[in-house]
Amino acid sequence: MRMMKPISFYSLISATFMLVSLTACDDERATSYPQAMELKRAKSRGKITGDGLTISGAPEDESGGASPIGVNSFLWRATLDSIAFLPILSADPFGGVVLTDWYEDPNHAGERYKLNILILDKALRADALKVNLFRQVRSATGWSDTAPNPDAARAIEDAILTRARELKLKSGG
Repeated sequence: MRMMKPISFYSLISATFMLVSLTACDDERATSYPQAMELKRAKSRGKITGDGLTISGAPEDESGGASPIGVNSFLWRATLDSIAFLPILSADPFGGVVLTDWYEDPNHAGERYKLNILILDKALRADALKVNLFRQVRSATGWSDTAPNPDAARAIEDAILTRARELKLKSGG
């Protein structure tokens, strides 16, 4: 049986020194590299649960409340209320994005609509909401994209903003 060579004191010290020097890297240097836009946005929004999670009883402020979501809570709830009849593909309350699937109105067969809604701010303002409306019409070859009524997206924005104002008034704000 072969005996293992004992570790020398100097090799142990040098290995420890290397380990300590590698783990003592400055955090400032590690974060000074250019950051992706999503990472910058996430840092500006704060923690995933917000800066102070309020369970109940706290009054909501002008910017959208004590809610942990990253956007105006009145606009978020109004958006979900206003499009409740549409099939939702994705709803991200931290990023303020709601994507719907195609919806075909039974009263208008052969036409279907899809919405992409963005809530851009924590303030309850008209420019904090952006609605993109997509329309398709069925033909003999399948569904084809067509331009929606230019006033339709604006009407949806108005409905969401009106509902958000109602929610704010109900909450006592």
